[in-house]
Amino acid sequence: MIDVHAHVVLEGAFGCAGDYGPELGADANGTPWFRVGDYVLRGVRYRESPFMDVDRRLALNDRLGIELQMLSPNPLTYFHGVDAAVAADFCRWHNEAMADRFVGAAQLPMQDVDLAAVELERAVRELGLVAAYVGTDFGRTFDDPGLDPFWSAAVELDVPVFVHPAPSGTDAPPRDDRLRRYDLDLTLGFCYEETLAVACLCYGGVLDRHPGLDVCVSHGGGASAMLAHRLQRAGTTRPWARGRPVDVLGTLRRLWFDSHVRDGEVLAFLERRVGRDRLVVGTNLAGWDGPDDPGDLPSVPRYDANARRLLRLDR
Repeated sequence: MIDVHAHVVLEGAFGCAGDYGPELGADANGTPWFRVGDYVLRGVRYRESPFMDVDRRLALNDRLGIELQMLSPNPLTYFHGVDAAVAADFCRWHNEAMADRFVGAAQLPMQDVDLAAVELERAVRELGLVAAYVGTDFGRTFDDPGLDPFWSAAVELDVPVFVHPAPSGTDAPPRDDRLRRYDLDLTLGFCYEETLAVACLCYGGVLDRHPGLDVCVSHGGGASAMLAHRLQRAGTTRPWARGRPVDVLGTLRRLWFDSHVRDGEVLAFLERRVGRDRLVVGTNLAGWDGPDDPGDLPSVPRYDANARRLLRLDR
């Protein structure tokens, strides 16, 4: 099995972004916490877990039947909302450390599109990383023409772009304080961000402008498959769509989605909506909703041929 959704935390990252951290610790009761700026995530164990321990990761992969895994940055440390120079320095360090040990995706300073394109080229051509990995909230929506140089760079370098949200408020003020209750930023918040990204990619004609672009959205694309017909209807009947109707259903079949939805029925519906050939396995290994044993993956098909195609593993 090839897994494309697995985050890593690198020991040397702590303190690399100045006052933003990141910082790792535990409270008096032993509950671990991870700090980025004013944002604190509690209850996820990083040290002495597959997040940071390579031997533990490999042992868990063996137990789950994962033969190849693309590692990606921790979404808490995208640093899309801080000064671009701070983010670029962190991204350069992270990409170099990733390339030393892993098959990985490049972290990028998306708040500065030119810097992001330059770092992506360096990460791919010099460091051998195999993909771009970006958040969803960095001052532009995905249909913004200002992102065209970045999309063009990904096409020129022939690498896919993976999209995965960060919790609201990690390195910028939260957009909705209600999402901090019950960890809703990790569930409803991620779903909203993923669905918004897909809608903007469809309505904005991004794939029409960049036909060679491959974009893979985490967690099955949020609610986009469920809302596909409503999005399609809006894209053909609303005033802004008159004269340029949008084929949302067709565009969904040109995007890619990972399978980390933790529900076999939802995954089967997603297959019917976007096509089995547009899905790749994602596990969020070591994350709060990741698998601990093979029983957690009873309904995940092997999409290995798709993953090999998306990651250009046979070139």
